[in-house]
Amino acid sequence: MTDQKHLYLIDASAYIFRAYHRLPPLTNPEGTPVGAVYGYTTMLWKLAEDLHKADGPTHMAVILDKSSKSFRNDLYDEYKANRPPPPDDLIPQFPLIRDATRAFSLDVVEEENVEADDMIASYAKAAVRDGWQVTIVSSDKDLMQLIEPGVDMLDTMKGARIMAPEVQEKFGVGPELVGDMLALMGDSADNIPGVKGIGPKTASKLLNEYGDLDSVLKAAPEMKKSKMRENLIEFEEDARLSRVLVTLKEDCLLPIPLDDFKLQDIPPEPLADFLKAHGFNSLLRKLGMDSGDTNGSSKGASKTSDSSSSGPLLKEMPPVDHDKYVCVQDEETLRQWIERAHYLGMVAVDTETDSLDAMTARLVGVSLALEPGEACYIPLGHGGSDMFAEKPQQIPLERALELLKPLFENDSVLKIGQNLKYDMNVLAQHNIALSPIDDTMVISFALDAGRGVGGGHGMDALAKLHLDHECISYKSLTGTGKKAISFAEVPIEDATKYAAEDADVTLRLWHVLQPRLSHEGGTTVYESVDRPLIPVLAGMEREGIKVDREKLAHLSSEFAAQMGELEKEIHIIAGREFAIGSPKQLGEVLFGEMGLKGGKKGKSGQYSTDVTVLEKLEKEGVEIARKVLEWRQLSKLKSTYTDALQEQVNPNTGRVHTSYSLTGAQTGRLASTDPNLQNIPIRTEIGRQIRHAFVAEHGNVILAADYSQIELRLAAHMADVETLKQAFAEGEDIHNRTAQEMFGEVNRDTRGRAKTINFAILYGISRWGLAGRLEVSADEAQDMIDTYFARFPGIQKYISETLMTTKDRGYTETLFGRKTHFERINSKNQTERQGSERAAVNAPIQGTSADIIKRAMVRMMPALEVAGLGHVRMMLQVHDELVFELPEGDVEAASEVIRTIMAEAAGPMVEISVPLGVDIGTGESWGAAH
Repeated sequence: MTDQKHLYLIDASAYIFRAYHRLPPLTNPEGTPVGAVYGYTTMLWKLAEDLHKADGPTHMAVILDKSSKSFRNDLYDEYKANRPPPPDDLIPQFPLIRDATRAFSLDVVEEENVEADDMIASYAKAAVRDGWQVTIVSSDKDLMQLIEPGVDMLDTMKGARIMAPEVQEKFGVGPELVGDMLALMGDSADNIPGVKGIGPKTASKLLNEYGDLDSVLKAAPEMKKSKMRENLIEFEEDARLSRVLVTLKEDCLLPIPLDDFKLQDIPPEPLADFLKAHGFNSLLRKLGMDSGDTNGSSKGASKTSDSSSSGPLLKEMPPVDHDKYVCVQDEETLRQWIERAHYLGMVAVDTETDSLDAMTARLVGVSLALEPGEACYIPLGHGGSDMFAEKPQQIPLERALELLKPLFENDSVLKIGQNLKYDMNVLAQHNIALSPIDDTMVISFALDAGRGVGGGHGMDALAKLHLDHECISYKSLTGTGKKAISFAEVPIEDATKYAAEDADVTLRLWHVLQPRLSHEGGTTVYESVDRPLIPVLAGMEREGIKVDREKLAHLSSEFAAQMGELEKEIHIIAGREFAIGSPKQLGEVLFGEMGLKGGKKGKSGQYSTDVTVLEKLEKEGVEIARKVLEWRQLSKLKSTYTDALQEQVNPNTGRVHTSYSLTGAQTGRLASTDPNLQNIPIRTEIGRQIRHAFVAEHGNVILAADYSQIELRLAAHMADVETLKQAFAEGEDIHNRTAQEMFGEVNRDTRGRAKTINFAILYGISRWGLAGRLEVSADEAQDMIDTYFARFPGIQKYISETLMTTKDRGYTETLFGRKTHFERINSKNQTERQGSERAAVNAPIQGTSADIIKRAMVRMMPALEVAGLGHVRMMLQVHDELVFELPEGDVEAASEVIRTIMAEAAGPMVEISVPLGVDIGTGESWGAAH
């Protein structure tokens, strides 16, 4: 063992934010948030144990940011300007994290107006000058500049050491050029400008070719003409500024001498006192104590974040190791994996295919994971499509599926997946019904809808957030553009690492997320609404809907002709021809040449011509704005629907198969893609024409069942507005009732205004927003809002209580317990705060509406089966509407079942005090059914 001193510098920020996002919002016996504190403490403890076993450091310090300002803000006031402030429930945890660190007898280093990275750099350089070895505990790319002989990094989540070769592999350049690379790339997280259009690959290529940043910038004028050359010349000063901003300061004053960081044994008393104070009972047991060892601690234990009754314990998981994954290429090995899965009663499953379209995708392989780190890939279709190409050894597809089918359909074995609906549809092509299931994507949504889950609820984003793991990218294996290959052509060794990682990471995510359901109140909505809906949606996607290609082609021609006429008219008004679809040219025409008022230039230097700008001009009577809006609508409908739908007809089924997302809207509403069938306008004649192209098979009809004003009905129930409840109970026109209450009379004008106000209020509209919709002054709009609240005080009470509760706890809840988080509800930024407030007012209502129709969908097919109507097809869900296809002779019987299921979908879990009305129509097309 060497006598050389070895200093470990812990970058605490990464630990803190990882702990905050990984754990539920726990509290200690005093009611103080401690989720991040608990996570940080367990991570620090694990690090200490791991390093002790490895004869690691002789000295250790924890480095923290004390303030958000540094010398960089003086150089560039936009530095880190885009970073949101810490969440409100994290702020009170920072002092406790300092206490936790000191309880381990570790020093905390933090200096005013000095960033933690600069302090780490200064200590690292000082230690190396004294002949010490230094390890920086972090995975921050900025700190990789410091790697040199004597300095390395430790990524604790991956269990990996980062030295010069790892930096070279990650960036394509060595540590000495990382700063130059960051200066070229810029960094949106820190608002470092860099050079526009230059990403990591281009930056590394330039640096490898020219040597360093100065050489690249000097060589730019001599480079061949390209956008990159222009940007290097134009943004040279940004690059030089960026280089200064990313350069770490290595000469900060050191507030604590290096030798004071000497590691001592952890004194049990301060640590035990800290753990007891915050009720971290499992960690006390790890220390060899329990909460009963101090007076009064048992009383607090029942409330603590760490007790078995109020907080899930994290499963210990080994680092991801791609080399341990198994490629299954023979039946005997596959049988062993299947047998073990049966024994464990659970298995993570993922399929690899050659297409994102589950209805046409060819199965290339299947991956399984049994425990974190224990995963395999079963190649089934590798070797490409060339019959002469050499194919690797693999079990014949049909034989492998014959062996897997009993496992996949075994009711006693839980199948875990990420977006399992896709895999279910792929396997359904081979007559395999995957069941029972758990879906980590849907669990994440049930827990964290609206929470800052970067990248949504996809596996890569969740892996980064909860596991601090970056998954192998699909494109890194298959390439992009014309040179892209299918997954079937990826070498087996690489395919195994990628595919098995998918199953492994999914299983790890399940171990992190699933225990949170019961502790955070997500079990009810997940188990009773979302999870049972997954196979229902998969079945609807497979059903698809027939479209009339001739009708679509005819509409495309009509739209093209109308667009042509509008173009001529627009050009005449403008006085010249220009590309109407070009925002830049349109802005120049409207505000530059025609001199219209209201033109505003954005950062790009061109005028904004978005829909709000054009609608404002239209209201002012500007004819060209109205015609451009008409042209845009026709263009969008033509490209999105009448043209695209013709190409999206499945050649095997002759039908269009949309894909539903359970996580596409944070309130819980379903979203539809490829094609999006939920955004076809219903109130315009053009939109209705498109719906007429969705038709029934010969001998069948389309049945559309639509909840009538469900959000208003739910508002009447949730706000307990007796007059509105009575109106709905008596079948009265609710907009007439509102018009009578507000304006004292009912006519076309007052009913129209009442309708606008009814819906606008539920969306938390401002006086300015309502004024714009009704074309009145802001004061008049405020008078209408005041009158509305005076007539329906329950609505005002509902809004104020909803906002108060949401500001206090950070989320709203539907009647079924679905949470939608609003992290910016207490923002100091007025625009962010008011936007969150408006959304929070509507979220419980819209979310409850979404939950109700989902419950109806889950119950629908079993009810139709019981009624002898199992042949009725449920094909589409569009917001508050369900669309079916059925024989014309079954309309009456099916309508009765469908209306009953939809009307009673909330019960028995939730009893709605207002009847849920259901309007049903039928016709030869979707449009005719309305």
